Order: sequence, then C-alpha cells, then structure tokens
Amino acid sequence: MAKHSTHTAASPFAATPLGLSDPALFRGFSYIGGRWTAGARSKTFPITNPADGAHLGDVASLSADDSATAVDAAQAAFGIWSSMLPQQRSKILRRWYELILENTDDLARIMVLEQGKPISEARGEIEYAASFVEFFAEEAKRPNIESVTSHLPDAEVEIWREPVGVAALITPWNFPCAMLTRKAAAALAAGCTVVAHPSAETPYSALALAELAERAGFPAGAFNVVTGVAPVVVEPWMADRRVRAVSFTGSTEIGKLLYRQSAETVKRMVLELGGHAPFLLFADANLDQAVEEAVKAKFATSGQDCLGANRFFVERSVYEAFCAKFAEAASKLSVGIGMDDPDIGPLMNEKAVAKQEEHVTDALAKGARLLTGGKRHKAGPLFFEPTVLADVPADALIMHEETFGPVAAIAAFDTEEEALKRANDTEYGLVAYLHTQDPRRIYRASRALQFGMVAVNRTKVTGAPIPFGGMKQSGLEREGSRLGMEAFTDVKYVCRDWA
Repeated sequence: MAKHSTHTAASPFAATPLGLSDPALFRGFSYIGGRWTAGARSKTFPITNPADGAHLGDVASLSADDSATAVDAAQAAFGIWSSMLPQQRSKILRRWYELILENTDDLARIMVLEQGKPISEARGEIEYAASFVEFFAEEAKRPNIESVTSHLPDAEVEIWREPVGVAALITPWNFPCAMLTRKAAAALAAGCTVVAHPSAETPYSALALAELAERAGFPAGAFNVVTGVAPVVVEPWMADRRVRAVSFTGSTEIGKLLYRQSAETVKRMVLELGGHAPFLLFADANLDQAVEEAVKAKFATSGQDCLGANRFFVERSVYEAFCAKFAEAASKLSVGIGMDDPDIGPLMNEKAVAKQEEHVTDALAKGARLLTGGKRHKAGPLFFEPTVLADVPADALIMHEETFGPVAAIAAFDTEEEALKRANDTEYGLVAYLHTQDPRRIYRASRALQFGMVAVNRTKVTGAPIPFGGMKQSGLEREGSRLGMEAFTDVKYVCRDWA
C-alpha cells in the first residue's frame, strides 16, 4: 500500500518558486483516492524548463503496485459516481470548469515553465481545456434512455447508455491540460471514474488540474493522476480487467502497442495518434490569406502539434510567389522563452531538435532549397529557427515522417488529381488544409481527402462541440462533441413484458 500524504504546501519536491498566486497548484505528489501520495518507494524524477534547463522540481515516480492502487480507488468510487444523478455530476464538472478559468494565469505559467510554449498560447490552451469541461458538464445531463417502437407484441423496448467503468487516460506533453480535460470530462460525464497518466515531461499541469478537481468536489477516487515512468504506470492498467476503456494521445507506434495490449481484456480504445497534415494551395486562392493561415498551421506550438501542417503542396503558377511570401513571414517570427511571449518557443527535448536537423539535412541533400532558417537558434540548445524548404522531393524524409517542429516543406503540383494523390500518400489521416475559392473544388477535394478533419481556407477548426479524430493510422474513435462520450458508455437493450 502506498504511503499517503495530506501535505498542503505547494509541493513536497519543489525546487524553485514559480511566482504563482496560488502555490498549492504546484504539486509533486500523485493524486490517488482523494489523497496526495509519494508512492511506496518515494522515488522521484526531475522536471526541467526546456527554455533554459532550470530545475523546476521533482515529481513522485510511482510503482506498478501504486498504479494498481489507483485502479482500486477508481473501482471503489465507480459505484458512488455512476449512481449520482446526472445533474449532480454536471454540477461538479461545472465547478471544475469555473475553477480552471479562475486559475488561468497560474495554470498557464506552470505550463510555460514545464512545456515551453509562449504564454499567450498557454492561456489559450487553458481556455480550450476548460471548454471541454463546460461542454461535457452539459452533456452529462443528456444520455437519455431511448424508447424504440417494439417489434414484438406486448413488449416495450428501451435502449440505455451506461458507463463502462474505470477509464485509463494517457496524455502527451504538447497539450498537457487540454488533452487531459478533453478525455476526463467526457469519461466523468458518462459516469466513469478515471485513472490518468500525464507525460513524464509535463506532469505539473495535470497535478494542478487534480488539485482543482479536488476543490470542485469529485468523490475520492473518481479522478486519479498517477505520475512516473509510462510503462511502469500503464502496463498494469492494460492488463487489469477492471479498466474497461483506454484513451491515448501520442505517437502511432505507442498507440499500436497499446492496441495490442488491450486485446487480452477487450478494452474500449480511443486513439489519437500521428498527423503529418498536408496543406493544399490552388492558384485561385487568396494568396495573402493563405500565407497567413500557413504560418498558423505550421508554427503554432512551435510546430509541436499533431495538427501542424507538414507538407505544403502549391499549384505551380503561384508556387514561387507563395514560397517567397511564406519564407519572409517565417523569417520574421520571434524566437524566445515562453514568458516573453514569442512566436516560437523551445522544443521539448534534444531528440526533437535532432529530428529537425535530420529532416533539413536530408531534404537539402536530395535537392531542396533552403529559403530561411535551417539550424539551431542562438536562444538556446532546444531552440530551432523557423525553417522553410522549397522544391522538396517526394522521397525526402520530411515528406513521410511527422516533423513535429518548426520546419516546413514545400513542393509544386500541376493538377488537382496530382495534389490530392500526394496529400493522401501517407499512413496518417488526421487533418488536411485546403485553400481554394472554387466551390466545386472545395466539395470534390473535401470528399477525396482521406482525413478525419478538413479545414477549408482557415486553420483553426477544433473546439469542444466538434468530433476530433482521424482516419487510417491517425487513430480510432472521436474526442469532443457528443460522440466523445460514446467510448465510455455501453449500450444496453431492455425488452420488457408487463404480463
């Protein structure tokens, strides 16, 4: 059994002050069964600021036994949480939403310091994260029983939706708040209880949300956050029959691994995996608008976004003009530490920077032109210059691998058929960006693009009311919208005879 603590200071493992208005949001313990715990071993792992390498603190690294204890807590709480009136669950979720918004500045600051993104983007993510809690607080009241016209004499037929049980949530480092709330709010609204594992690179954001969930009034064990090494924490959940659903956001490689592990216990799986989005620009589009949207599609979150445009396909007659304007816009982007609110912050780790270098070197060796950037930025070892490559051949690595950084690859096309074929030539199918003014082409291309989401003449398309997810190897199921609760519910058919 894990050793628990009711310590209420900022964090038992804190190394540096963060300048928070509410220091209690900075937590270093995991949160299990309504209590803060260092785990049976009291082991920790360090968290550093990617902008300057400063040590932020140490977070509890829990064991497999501790991870199983979290499932015990969630299973014990399931009967309490699932039997509450939907209106009661809605009220608690609503309070969690309000607390998240009330603490936007502190939550954003924590995120900037552990993840590196510009402060304005961090504040935007907190609002985005809160929007899912608000949305599902309302949806919690609407999983109504459906009456069906009976096909049998003297029988009444009903279809019920019931929570599946304990849901395991595994979240990434690039959106440490929004990815947790998008999953947790849907599961909790459905009546499930939750065990969550945040990325070991950005655990403080998830722990701050757990602190606010506690204040919102969730029953002990309804919402648990377990920190530590991913395989140690997650593998017990994949083998545990009581964990009935798993929602994961991350790489396709790890998603496939979890999918295989889920087979033994036949879990519900929600997988939001890799991106590699194409950006298609036709000659009839508004060029200046397209350039503006291209910058957003490529460089938001410093390019560390599964929705980030990776491959730019531009019709030949406007190709050179687009390349020149896009490269100029990219060269003007500011680079620096997140609290200074630049356009581009640091990348998450050395591996991410090395991948940018590899993709640039490979593309240039195969005949691409470097229009701007191309190397590490003087701001620090984890910063990379906003980079634009033109004439990138089809066999370049960047045309086949998700870059996940501030490097854009551009190639020309001559026909609509060619553009669509190249856009679809990938195992991924999350989002595609389409720029054209021809309504017939908009319809044809939107139909032909093998992606779960298509953004036409704009970049921002996500939000709580829409079904987020992809096709092919970009994932399974959808998050957000009313569809976001489906994976966390079972359908029960009741046929009733009153005789």
